Amino acid sequence: MAELTTMQRALNRALDDALAADDRTLVFGEDVGTLGGVFRVTDGLKAKYGADRVFDTTLAESGIMGMAVGLAMAGWRPVPEIQFDGFSYPAVDQIVNQVARMHYRSRGAFGMPITLRLPSFGGIRAPEHHGESLEALFAHVPGLKVAAPSTPAEAYTLLRQSIDDPDPVIFLEPKSRYWHKDTVSLDEPEECLPVGTSRVVRTGTHVTLVAWGAMVARCLQAAELGAEDGVEIEVVDLRWLKPIDADGLAASVARTRRAVVVHEAPLTAGLGAEVSALITERCFDDLKAPVQRVTGWDVPYPSPVLEDEYLPSIDRILDAVQKTLEYRRG
Repeated sequence: MAELTTMQRALNRALDDALAADDRTLVFGEDVGTLGGVFRVTDGLKAKYGADRVFDTTLAESGIMGMAVGLAMAGWRPVPEIQFDGFSYPAVDQIVNQVARMHYRSRGAFGMPITLRLPSFGGIRAPEHHGESLEALFAHVPGLKVAAPSTPAEAYTLLRQSIDDPDPVIFLEPKSRYWHKDTVSLDEPEECLPVGTSRVVRTGTHVTLVAWGAMVARCLQAAELGAEDGVEIEVVDLRWLKPIDADGLAASVARTRRAVVVHEAPLTAGLGAEVSALITERCFDDLKAPVQRVTGWDVPYPSPVLEDEYLPSIDRILDAVQKTLEYRRG
């Protein structure tokens, strides 16, 4: 039965169902057991499945990921959590040199069915190191898949899909959307789209907005305002940031002939550059204007009082839309 559900609850249910479906699934990280995680995503799981399958670790992110590698090599399906995105830097060595490469290095002898849950992005006015946008870092690494849900329903389906995947997945959970409510049936979840598939969440004819995570909701708000002025904006939720749905992007932009990419990470070498390149390569003859990007600034995530100045705003998104509509080739 459909009911109002938060993303936090949807993720908790996805972990619950994954633990029940496969005895090899393990959930671990800093404070995920007794406390239930900082955001309570793992609440109640230790009591239900026991300390052998849901357990706390030491405060050592590199050790958490090293443990995940060893467990995966021994046939388990680890689902580690690193408490905040900014805490993952000490674990990058393990992620890049072991998690992403072990299957390749061993010529297929060892699988790495690891799903790293990483509370990510800004929007909660957190202190330094508690808000980052690291999708471009992880998407650049061969051997890793990267997913970012935008709604409770997507959180459930994408996490179940990631845990079932034989390859390692970096699962970026938008912290600012944990308590967003949406009507969804977790007893009868929506059918999963294939890995690497985007989805059109609003149709339009004048321009395509491409986003992921929390920025999907912001783009939908911008589209609502645009419609009041007669601008029909299509919104595409990328969902999978690696692999990227180049065909889905091309299909949308071929219809609208204009595109704006929105993300929280800094502009330079952000994932929006890759998305823009794919759109340009696939749709060069269709485009009526250069692809625009609306992003964070090329500075570290700022202090809480300046966060609103950093994150892409509805006004900045609509300004970029207007720029594409007014563009005229010389």
